[in-house]
Amino acid sequence: MISIVTPVYNAAGFIEDTLKMVPCQDYKDWEWILIEDGSTDNTRQILKDYEASPDRDVRIKILFLDDNGHGAAGARNRGLDAAKGRYIAFLDADDVWKDDKLSRQLAFMDRTGAAFSFTAYEFGDEKAVGTGKIVKVPDSLNYKQALSRTVIFTSTTMFDTDKIDKDKIYMPYIASEDTAAWWSILRGGVTARGLNEVLTIYRRPAKSLSSNKLTAIKRIWALYRQYEGLSICASACYFIGWAVRATLRRL
Repeated sequence: MISIVTPVYNAAGFIEDTLKMVPCQDYKDWEWILIEDGSTDNTRQILKDYEASPDRDVRIKILFLDDNGHGAAGARNRGLDAAKGRYIAFLDADDVWKDDKLSRQLAFMDRTGAAFSFTAYEFGDEKAVGTGKIVKVPDSLNYKQALSRTVIFTSTTMFDTDKIDKDKIYMPYIASEDTAAWWSILRGGVTARGLNEVLTIYRRPAKSLSSNKLTAIKRIWALYRQYEGLSICASACYFIGWAVRATLRRL
């Protein structure tokens, strides 16, 4: 079984569509754990109404948090606590999966023996309509390679807990917690395998791109220096590689 983990915060604009999307997967042996993280819009009410509906999918479990002060990392970790499947897949509430995402990725992991996999994805607009900007992924990615390319997108990942202890997948309570988690896993000797097929749409709402870039720069530098403990020289070398690839990915 695949356990899907989704943090949900202020997702009223699209969570109803997301609730309809996952049950359309052609792979059916899954459970889906949504963690509502104290939204300030009407997301919680939408999920409570769904939970009370006689037509709800019994494979969908909703956790309502009032005491989570750790953002997406804390919500995902609470979802991991509740997960019962051998495989773990993360899905952010605003992203979109193709209907064969789970089946194709699981077949890929079975075929390659991967413990950790990720796929290609396409940038989407506010309505998750693909823009044609596709992020291709390498066949494999080790720790040193990952330091200079944040190509692993959270909603494309899948883990086999028979090969990676579930404890290793928990995310630290820092900015860019997902990237930090991937690096930690890879640092332990795991090689991630990339499936270069677009199976996910990454919804990108209109925001200040300059602000996003500045935030990303600060976060990646902090990961190098504080989380990974790299020297200034090593951090600068990896940062240059990251900056070049991040720019090309958005062209």
